Amino acid sequence: MKRDVTTRIIGGQYKGKKLKLPDKQVTRSSKNILREALFNILQFDIVDANFVEVFGGSGSIGLEALSRGAKRVYFIEKNGASYDILKENCQRLDIDRCNLYFGDAFELLFDVIRELQERKERAYFYFDPPFQIRQGYGDIYERIAQLIAQIPKEVVEAIIIEHMSKVDLPERIGPFQRYKERRFGKSTLSFYR
Repeated sequence: MKRDVTTRIIGGQYKGKKLKLPDKQVTRSSKNILREALFNILQFDIVDANFVEVFGGSGSIGLEALSRGAKRVYFIEKNGASYDILKENCQRLDIDRCNLYFGDAFELLFDVIRELQERKERAYFYFDPPFQIRQGYGDIYERIAQLIAQIPKEVVEAIIIEHMSKVDLPERIGPFQRYKERRFGKSTLSFYR
């Protein structure tokens, strides 16, 4: 019998709660050390803020934000199996504070942005795209940069990109300037505002 692969919420209101993870062939979960470091950097800024996990996967980053006080979290996920797990994980914590979008992040991100604009609110945008070593993702960082350059700055608190450490992202993407970078072995977090 195949066992479910899980991770846990690291801190906050739902600390210790289990989250299911999709198959490793489909999505790569952010490491706990990276998740912990991210929220040590964001700390109390995340309280009562909106958080957008652009490539949702299991939702482990966005749900960590929710546990640590984010008021609303938006998730976009295009893989059906991952989306089902994401929905189940949101139901385990607080589905009422989660907005789930099923489909391509490159298209649906603008629906999330419209919703933020209608509410006259800002958000933290977290991009953790499939690493470019996966089939069909060789230009993923160029595509992400083009997408980020189109985000209206009035809806942005900060943009965080989790990427391969061997990839150097530009200092500026559209109107956004990199202000911090943290390396964790093969993964790096780059922060823009």
